[in-house]
Amino acid sequence: MHSLRSSRRLRPAALVVASAAGSLALSALPAAALTGTPVSDADTTYAYTAQVIVGDHDRGCSAALVDAEWLLTAASCFAADPAASLDVPAGAPKKPTTAVIGRADLSGSQGAERRVVELVPRTDRDVVLARLNRPVTNVTPIALATSAAAAGAELTFTGYGRTKTEWAPLKLHTGTYTVNSTATTSADVTGKDAAACMGDAGGPVVAAGKLVGLGSRSSQGGCYGIDETQTSTAGVISRVDGLASWVKSETDATAITDFNGDGVEDIAIADAKASVAGGAGAGLVRLVYGGGKGTAQIDQELDWVAGGAEAGDGFGSAIDTVDHNEDGYTDLVVGTPGEDLDGKADTGMVDVLYGAAGGLGTGSVKAEHFEQGTGTGAIKEAVGEAGDRMGQALAAGTTRAGRPWLVIGSPGEDVGDAKDAGSAFYVYDNTSKALHQDLPTDVPGVAETDDRFGSAISGDRNYFAIGAPGETVGSAADSGTVALFSHTLDADGRPDSIGGMDQSNDAVTGAAEADDEFGAALAMTAYRTSSTATADASMLAIGSPGETSDVDGSDRVGAGRVVLVQIDAKGAWSYVRELRQGDGTDTVVGTSETGDRMGESLTAINTAPRQVATAATLKVAVGTPGEAVGSATKAGAIHTFSLLGAAGDNDLWIEAGDGDGIPGTPTANHRLGQSIHYTGTKLYAGLPYGPVATGVLYALPIGNTYPGGTSGTVTTYKPGTGGLPAAGTEFGSAAR
Repeated sequence: MHSLRSSRRLRPAALVVASAAGSLALSALPAAALTGTPVSDADTTYAYTAQVIVGDHDRGCSAALVDAEWLLTAASCFAADPAASLDVPAGAPKKPTTAVIGRADLSGSQGAERRVVELVPRTDRDVVLARLNRPVTNVTPIALATSAAAAGAELTFTGYGRTKTEWAPLKLHTGTYTVNSTATTSADVTGKDAAACMGDAGGPVVAAGKLVGLGSRSSQGGCYGIDETQTSTAGVISRVDGLASWVKSETDATAITDFNGDGVEDIAIADAKASVAGGAGAGLVRLVYGGGKGTAQIDQELDWVAGGAEAGDGFGSAIDTVDHNEDGYTDLVVGTPGEDLDGKADTGMVDVLYGAAGGLGTGSVKAEHFEQGTGTGAIKEAVGEAGDRMGQALAAGTTRAGRPWLVIGSPGEDVGDAKDAGSAFYVYDNTSKALHQDLPTDVPGVAETDDRFGSAISGDRNYFAIGAPGETVGSAADSGTVALFSHTLDADGRPDSIGGMDQSNDAVTGAAEADDEFGAALAMTAYRTSSTATADASMLAIGSPGETSDVDGSDRVGAGRVVLVQIDAKGAWSYVRELRQGDGTDTVVGTSETGDRMGESLTAINTAPRQVATAATLKVAVGTPGEAVGSATKAGAIHTFSLLGAAGDNDLWIEAGDGDGIPGTPTANHRLGQSIHYTGTKLYAGLPYGPVATGVLYALPIGNTYPGGTSGTVTTYKPGTGGLPAAGTEFGSAAR
């Protein structure tokens, strides 16, 4: 507990402002409530105030909404023993925690109800940031003050704790503090007409409409259940003026993968061709928990993972991450496209493996399984067939409203009489909807044999895209097309189709030609424009690795290219530019060559998702695994660009041994660029085909991946090191 610097020493039993619900002893628990004036249902002046309930009403606190997705409250609400220490572990709360925001009368329905899914504590005062599972869009957050309240100033405080006559009131109350004195991180106050009571720890303390502090400790004079001889209304508040930059840095940060909810980044690394229990190519995923908390192997031999490890299953062929059940722990989505079901080869399936405090699969609910003919919605109604390869591609995320979603590709699905036309499933809210090119909902194209719709998928908070690289355009086989969708649902609950494109479209440069494979890879990221308040627009990168390039009159077959497309907040798309390797006459690094297959893999990131996007914040990495470096054929390379800036002014070429982070020398058939993934802090580059037989993964700090960036130390993940088992086949084939 922080020491008090006060002209009046508060009794130890009164230094608490959090409360416990029920009949338990309260003296050792944090939180506060008010003895002051109740707020009417119609009064929204203090709508930013929230009630927080920890566990099964183990504790009750108050809080302030300071961002659509974040509360600011007292660390003492979450400390194990606040009388001894205010230390709060970063990450998911140890107990399920709920919040009600913007509801003056708790028996009503105003405002919003949310879960608290992440804690970011301060170490210098009784303050913690608490992230909500979904944004609150109908309550205006309160801004933080920029200076401390002066001695003698009067402040308004609000909360949901006890009153003079009620243990657990349903009404929000207000009171007035007079500032006695201020210290570096706190201020001593006296309640003018009321004391803070148990239930209000973390409650907003406001001056001139700005948040100056949070309730921390109180003498609780006049509070229900307190000795009548205790009449003091003195208290201590935690100062929050001056914390705006800290709050902004945390609320603006990109999310991390955190399977065990400890606030430290974890990583999942796939080896989809690994042998498990004697099954060649059964596949597995290895986990490396951040902060030195060990490693784990996930495969189908675990009793909580569906199926069994069998030859050719390809468990981990596609992986992604999302907090699917909204509990604060990252969940791993795994595709197993080679799974045989009911005697049908390569039908495929997908599993969501749930994170928990002990890591993946350690919670009470360990996984959710998706297999055609089971579950709910369109997936239950579907009939699994040989060669569907459900889970060969997938994407996961949350909408701008915070709703989790999955898109699962089944590129081998037959649609009507069209063999391998392909389809996808959109999964949300315990149901699923089918997407394919024969739906009467303006999905671009027509389901035809070998379209392979669902071979590539990418999405963000606004939209998602599905590639059909086998689409015949005109008479050009395997020319390819891309379909675009919004997360907005139509009357049938299916995502709205917002159009699509192929290379015959007048708005897209080039022409639809055979074997272009337009849409074979996709990468999408949301961003904020200068005319929008949030990231409601998106940038989409489309790979066309089979594209032929003309260099000085010579055709370079399969050189590849990438097309960049902007999708505005209303769902209208527009062509931006193409990305190709140079031809010797421009400023783009490299030269288009036969078989480069530029754009065979893609990954994009917005490093500042809350800010107006710039050329420096929107990045795309392009895999060119067929690149010959010197005499080393298919050595591969990674080419990074700005999604907004001119191609030749913002690109960086990464090959083995060039100093950007991939060690060694370019070697034939290593195919660098085959496996790439951006996070907010790193670019993961997998080399499943070398330089060692097991495969290897490198994590390049993001500053290593753009011109002028600050280079950092590269982390190497390799079987046989860092606690990872020595066995591996194509380790690093995917990473998240």
